[in-house]
Amino acid sequence: MIIEVGITKIKLGQYIVDIVEQTGTYQLKGPGHVKSQAIIDHLANHGVSSVLIDTSKSLVIKNSDNGDIQFTRPEQTDTYIEPLAFEISQAKALFSHSKSIQRQLLRNIMNDIDVDLAPVKEVTDDAVEAVFKNPDALACVLNIRIKDDYLLEHAVSVSILMTIFCRHLGIEKRLAKEVAIGAFLHDVGKVKIPDEILNKPAKLTPEEFAVMQTHVQHSIDIINNIAGISDLSMEVAALHHEKLNGSGYPYQLAADDISMYGRMITICDIFDALTANRVYKAGYCHIKAFNILRKLAKDGELDQILVDQFIRCMGVYPIGSLVELNANRLAIVEARTDDPTRPKVRSFYDIDHRHYTMAEDIDLSSTEGIVIKSVRADDFNLEMNKIVEFLMLQG
Repeated sequence: MIIEVGITKIKLGQYIVDIVEQTGTYQLKGPGHVKSQAIIDHLANHGVSSVLIDTSKSLVIKNSDNGDIQFTRPEQTDTYIEPLAFEISQAKALFSHSKSIQRQLLRNIMNDIDVDLAPVKEVTDDAVEAVFKNPDALACVLNIRIKDDYLLEHAVSVSILMTIFCRHLGIEKRLAKEVAIGAFLHDVGKVKIPDEILNKPAKLTPEEFAVMQTHVQHSIDIINNIAGISDLSMEVAALHHEKLNGSGYPYQLAADDISMYGRMITICDIFDALTANRVYKAGYCHIKAFNILRKLAKDGELDQILVDQFIRCMGVYPIGSLVELNANRLAIVEARTDDPTRPKVRSFYDIDHRHYTMAEDIDLSSTEGIVIKSVRADDFNLEMNKIVEFLMLQG
């Protein structure tokens, strides 16, 4: 399991994967075990405040007869499946690590440094493994967004959404990993778009939109030069703006010329763009986003069957999304039930008094009289990150 750990909580024998937060620009020479307090002190002195720890690689400390510290591998035990709350903690760390890989990737492209596929493959493989084990945790983390990190988080989120979609459709894990890489890379060409167009807080002019559209060809050109990239990964990235009625770009492909994977990533790309917060606009709630996807399918732009499957895959009320209960309470969706409109939720907030309350688990499928509607944290001046942290403390 990969988790985020504060610098003061690091223990000897733990395996550091990467730096998460710091005040400086210190870089690890590579991942490795913490075998002395001096290593922790060194990181702290360079402004490091938290790191990623791979708990599966932790060593056991043993004192030798002469007093020296020895490190040994722990004995193997049966696999233990963590509760969702702990899975969310792991998923947050994985999401954060994925963003750091994406950030370095874009930095290298901007500086004309050859892209190394290895770290991209490693982090997307980890995400695929996590999703195939438990898609709910990463689906929940997708609701935690930082408004000024859209470009980074969008690529990571679309990759995770595609992986969740692949799992739902029964696509084998080997192919899902190639799909995840393509989705992770699909927007790298946006680094070639001028900032005043890329981040314009208003509707683009026709001339500006034409420039924006070139990001797909930029992405294709960049990905073509990555050693070891597969045809499927390229296909996923290249087709993410094509529409069934031929109105997409850059190739204006239509109908049977667009593969299933191309149709899938278009749905995931649009859904994430609709639901994500940005500096200049709040995202839509999931129900509204689903309705927009249905409308686009009805208009012939998206695959109707795949849109229906995607909504079924995410759930009418997706895991980690917020709902308002008719008792003026907010709740977070924790699990699905046999009734897609009546999930299991955990209430945590009193709307009337504007304060957090003791969390209460409610199975709406077996509870009468409670009406729910999909809402967003922003509607109540709340932050999803703090909501999840509160619920984690509740256990």
